[in-house]
Amino acid sequence: MDHRAGKIEEAFENRDLVERDEYRQTVLEVVDALDRGELRVAEKKGETSDTWEANAWVMKAISLYFGVAGMRKMTAGEFEYHDKIPTKKDLDKAGVRVVPPGTVRYGSHVEAGAVVMPGYVNIGAYVGSGTMVDTWATVGSGAQIGRNVHLAGGVGIGGVLEPPGATPVVVEDGAFIGSRAVVVEGVRVEEEAVVGANVVLTSSTQIIDVTGPEEVVYRGYVPARSVVVSGTRSREFPAGTYSLQTALIVGERKESTDRKTSLNEALREFGVSSG
Repeated sequence: MDHRAGKIEEAFENRDLVERDEYRQTVLEVVDALDRGELRVAEKKGETSDTWEANAWVMKAISLYFGVAGMRKMTAGEFEYHDKIPTKKDLDKAGVRVVPPGTVRYGSHVEAGAVVMPGYVNIGAYVGSGTMVDTWATVGSGAQIGRNVHLAGGVGIGGVLEPPGATPVVVEDGAFIGSRAVVVEGVRVEEEAVVGANVVLTSSTQIIDVTGPEEVVYRGYVPARSVVVSGTRSREFPAGTYSLQTALIVGERKESTDRKTSLNEALREFGVSSG
């Protein structure tokens, strides 16, 4: 356990403690460590594990930070803002490309080699090297985005800070999320999966593998290398039969090809729209 966790837990239970310098400074240190990538809101339990575990005390530190940080005027050229949290600094030194008016908030971490088009990365989020956050894509508070991921235009990755300990959205290495797709409520998209345009994934969304003789239903995660498109399923209600949105696994990316070739093949072979 990090030595700062105890003070964060105490201050979260008794907010008056953040008026004391030692507690206030601990909150600031934790958020600064998040900004540098030394701490994360959630991590894999081990290199061979597929389980992600939230760091509840880190999420509590972010919540405390909103109380510690004061409102102030901020400017970016001709633009003026009034907020508590500034944008990240020294992006050139960090090796991160951010295209105006893309925004990466302080307290998030973006690895060198990532690109943020005019999108948004919120506090507590982590974005890996080689990842593209495309135009108007948003990465919510605490979301964990792996390396060589493409979040296409308008993608919505949900954030979570409350309740502390809730697992954030995770998009693992090499995944592709198509235009206007939405991933929220702690859903995990595993390595190299392809999620087509306009697919909505929540914790209760049925993700149905229709590639075999019988369907297999998943909830809360997309299996590695799966190719997912938007679908519907009929359901009876007192007023009649209606179609509810689902997600359909219609194929799998091939391991024998590299990521770029595999993605192109998936889009052609299974008719997945990238938007």
